[in-house]
Amino acid sequence: MPFTPFHFGPGLAFKAIGGKRFSFLVFAGSQILMDIEPLIGILQHKPILHGYTHTLLGAFIIGTFAGIMGKAICPFLFRIMAIPHRPYTWLASLAGAYIGTFSHILLDAIMHADMSPWWPIAPGNQLLRVISVEQLHVACLIAGIIGIIGIIVRSKFDTSA
Repeated sequence: MPFTPFHFGPGLAFKAIGGKRFSFLVFAGSQILMDIEPLIGILQHKPILHGYTHTLLGAFIIGTFAGIMGKAICPFLFRIMAIPHRPYTWLASLAGAYIGTFSHILLDAIMHADMSPWWPIAPGNQLLRVISVEQLHVACLIAGIIGIIGIIVRSKFDTSA
């Protein structure tokens, strides 16, 4: 299923660590952009759902696009929704985008046999089932819980986050 919520767990952990230097909104947007190819593949009944976008090169290209678009769109969204926000930086946008796309490759490579994440450098998927899908989901869930706790703690004690 594209657009898995489990990918957001590590994003919350990165937000807790990165604070204002990491955009969770751009991270989430990059996750969705990564799964447009599999969604189209599902709708068209293609045998390979995780193609070029699910490679390191694809992650870099989509991350760059997401970072640039996020830098333009996020401040606008905060403004029209009247959400107070610090100045939106390139660092936060690009960090959210690249961590989003590259973590997406890592997480999907563990569970999808149709991936070749190292293409064009190496064929195949050496990360497939290095841990079970259940272990992967539990790890993502734990990362999300830790991330939420970290974000709450950061908001209570760190006014610069």
